[in-house]
Amino acid sequence: MQTIIQTLSENVQVIYRKSIDADQVISRLQHDGKGKFSAVFADDAGFTTSSRLFKPYVEELANEVLALEQTNQESIKKQLPSIVMKIELMLKTLNKFQKTAR
Repeated sequence: MQTIIQTLSENVQVIYRKSIDADQVISRLQHDGKGKFSAVFADDAGFTTSSRLFKPYVEELANEVLALEQTNQESIKKQLPSIVMKIELMLKTLNKFQKTAR
């Protein structure tokens, strides 16, 4: 189980690095009057966070992964699908954003 948590942590680190660049682009677009949206993800995306930037979503995800280290194996199994879905969604969104922002 520790290997799974380690892999999740590594994915969060990748997401964090990509989110820094994406947030800079979003800030620039909004400064130029372009990025007119209220949140990166829809309310039904599985996040409790709602923000125009990626960083708050990354923080929520990182906290969930960190909490797994203090959780029993049965609870981890229940939480994994949600966390993996969020990681996939963030990676897909960030990759798509990077391609269109160029």
